[in-house]
Amino acid sequence: MTLVARLIAVLGTVALLASGPLPATAQQVTLRVHQFLPARAPVPSNFIAPWAKKVEADSKGRIKVELYPSMQLGGTPPQLFDQVKDGVVDVVWTLPGYTPGRFPRSEAFELPFIAGNGEQTSQAAWEYYQKHLKDELKDVHIIAVHTHGPGLLHVKGNGVRKLEDMKGLKLRGPSRQVNKLLETLGATPVGMPVPAMPDALSKGVIDGTVVPWEVTLPLRVAELVNTHTSFSGNRSLYVSIFVFAMNKAKYASLPPDLKQVIDANSGPSTSQWVGRVMDQGDAPGLAAAKKRGNAIVVLDARETARWKAVAQQVTDAWIAEMKARGIDGQALVDDARKLIAKHAGPAD
Repeated sequence: MTLVARLIAVLGTVALLASGPLPATAQQVTLRVHQFLPARAPVPSNFIAPWAKKVEADSKGRIKVELYPSMQLGGTPPQLFDQVKDGVVDVVWTLPGYTPGRFPRSEAFELPFIAGNGEQTSQAAWEYYQKHLKDELKDVHIIAVHTHGPGLLHVKGNGVRKLEDMKGLKLRGPSRQVNKLLETLGATPVGMPVPAMPDALSKGVIDGTVVPWEVTLPLRVAELVNTHTSFSGNRSLYVSIFVFAMNKAKYASLPPDLKQVIDANSGPSTSQWVGRVMDQGDAPGLAAAKKRGNAIVVLDARETARWKAVAQQVTDAWIAEMKARGIDGQALVDDARKLIAKHAGPAD
């Protein structure tokens, strides 16, 4: 080989080495995130979209995140968990409660009058997941576990001002335990995912619904009901538990440094973040209802105590059901309450 040829070969090697990292390190990854709410709703706009931008920035553009709100990739909200488990999509935000009975241990957080606000309870939910839900959710890679803020009643007409007003109402509920609660309190529960709720309200299929304030604004609930009923004290009627989850094979396929990017945007602080977003989303929903002149009812401590006494039947029945399934439900309830009290303070 001539001197010139050797020089060309050496320069070519130097150029190759200087051109950047090896292909495996420079791997480009696209994550498709699928969920059921409109893009403008609080969680998609104030958590999922910022989370996506942060992941893209932290990966220096090597991870691209595509957002698909309102079930744009097909299917129904109850199918989201299996979509991410099976690799149809890469990441989902969904409720375990949309598949009744499939994730029994997660239901402890959906029992009545157990939860604080979204940020408080979401911190507890992540710790509860670490202790009790890893096996139940082993088919996916968990990024965050959280809850929304206090759930309350949104009802047409004169609404709910005492326990007896629940009798005969057809109310939409989000999950198995919340539906049992509504039934125990005297209403007729109608299970449906939240996107179906406005149409059901407008057509008179249901008389009202239970959701937190934050989802009422994007779904225009205040325009479809007249009365909103919440409760005294620092524990809410109910909350739903959510997961932000990634396909396990997709996560496993990432090079180590990109796994670190996902890991750095997962866990307790991420769970707290989305819980806080849900709390912050409550204020605009409440303001919209007040602007329309809807009745805002807060049941006093004495009336709230009546509801708690009846609702205890739901907790007792769940504990008994778990025992029949070989699960120590009482221990789970006790631990859930302990973890929530750690972040929300003692129940009052």
